[in-house]
Amino acid sequence: MAAVRGASRGAVGGVVPAEVMAPSTADGVAEVVRSTGGSVVPVGAGTKTGWAARPSSCDVLLRTTGLDRIVEHVPGDLVAVAEAGVPLDAFQRRLAEHGQMLALDPPEEGATLGGIVGANASGPRRLRYGTVRDLLIGVTVVLADGTTARSGGKVVKNVAGYDLGKLYTGAHGGLGVVVSTAWRLHPLPKAAGAVVVPVADARAAGRLAALVARSTLTPAAVELRFGDGGGGGELVLLFESIEASVRAQSATAVALLGGAEAASPPAWFGRRPAGPLVLRLAYAPAALPHVLAALPDGASGTASACTGVAYAAVPRDTDLGAVRAAIAPYDGSAVVLAAPEPLDAAEHWGPVADSFGLMTRVKDQFDPARRLSPGRLLGGL
Repeated sequence: MAAVRGASRGAVGGVVPAEVMAPSTADGVAEVVRSTGGSVVPVGAGTKTGWAARPSSCDVLLRTTGLDRIVEHVPGDLVAVAEAGVPLDAFQRRLAEHGQMLALDPPEEGATLGGIVGANASGPRRLRYGTVRDLLIGVTVVLADGTTARSGGKVVKNVAGYDLGKLYTGAHGGLGVVVSTAWRLHPLPKAAGAVVVPVADARAAGRLAALVARSTLTPAAVELRFGDGGGGGELVLLFESIEASVRAQSATAVALLGGAEAASPPAWFGRRPAGPLVLRLAYAPAALPHVLAALPDGASGTASACTGVAYAAVPRDTDLGAVRAAIAPYDGSAVVLAAPEPLDAAEHWGPVADSFGLMTRVKDQFDPARRLSPGRLLGGL
C-alpha cells in the first residue's frame, strides 16, 4: 500500500484537506503525487505550517513523517543522509554518538529535516555555521509529475550538476516534495560559554553588535532580546570551541563590551517569541537599531544581531504595510510566521520582489499545473 489513509486530519492555514496521506517510502510519495489529480500540500511535523501563506486548495495533505530512516552516516567524511521525516533531535542524538552534529538549531520541537529544508529554518548558530543552504549537500525530491530527482551527493565539495538543493530550500513544498537529505556535519564543540551584557535601547544594541562584528572574536551566535519598541534587553555572545579558546574569548568580550559578564545562556536564548502576530524580519545587519525602532509599541522578540534576522511578536492590530515601508530602506522585509487568522499571500509575504518574474518561470517549469502547495509562495504562486 502506497500510503496510510486516515491519518489525523489537520487544516493548513484554515484550509481543511479532502484527504490526508502519510507514505512510508519515497516510492509511496511518488505514487501519491502521480495518482492525485488535484492539489498536494506536503508537510512534515507541522511545526512551521504558518510560515507560508494559506494554500488556495488542498486535496491531499501529504505528511512526510513516515519517511523516518537515517540512511547513512560516514563519520570520517562528516556527512550523513537521512529521510525527510527524521526529527532533528533524533538525528542529533545519533550524530552525537560519534561526537558530531548538524549545526542547525531551529527551536521548534519535533521539527523534521524535510520541514526544516522546506521552511529554511535556522537558529542562533547560523552566524558561525550558516543556514540550511550552506549545510545541505544533497537532496532527493519527488517532482510534480511523480518522477524522482536527485541533486548533489554525499561529499562536501561537489561540482556535478546544478545545486538544486538551494532551490528547494524555503520553497515550502511548492517545487517538489523533499524525501531525503544529505548533510555536511561538524564536530561537537569541546566546550561552550556565554557572555551576557544588558542593553538600554536599540541604539546601544546596535553599537555593541557592531563592536563584536568588527572585533577578532568568533562567536557561534550573537543574540539580542529586545523589549517594547526595541528598548531594554540583553545581548548574549555564545562561544563554542576548546576550553582555552572559550575562556580567552569570553574574557576579551567582557573587556570589549563593558558591563558584560560570563554566564550561562538565559532561558530565552534560541527561542522565538510567541504571540498572536509574529514576524520574521530580514534586513542589512548594520540597520538593527533602525529596524527595531520601526516596530510598534508593545513589540518584543529576539534578533540574531550580526546576521540581520529578527523575530518579533507585535500587537495583533499592527499595520504590516507601515512596518514594511519603514524597514524597506534598509533592505528590510517582514514575513508573517503566526497570525490570529489565516492570511492570503499578499498579506503574509508583503510586496513581491523584483525577482518575481524569475520565480514565476521556475514555478512554471517545476510545477506547470500549480498542484504543489498552490498559493503558498510569494505572490500566490
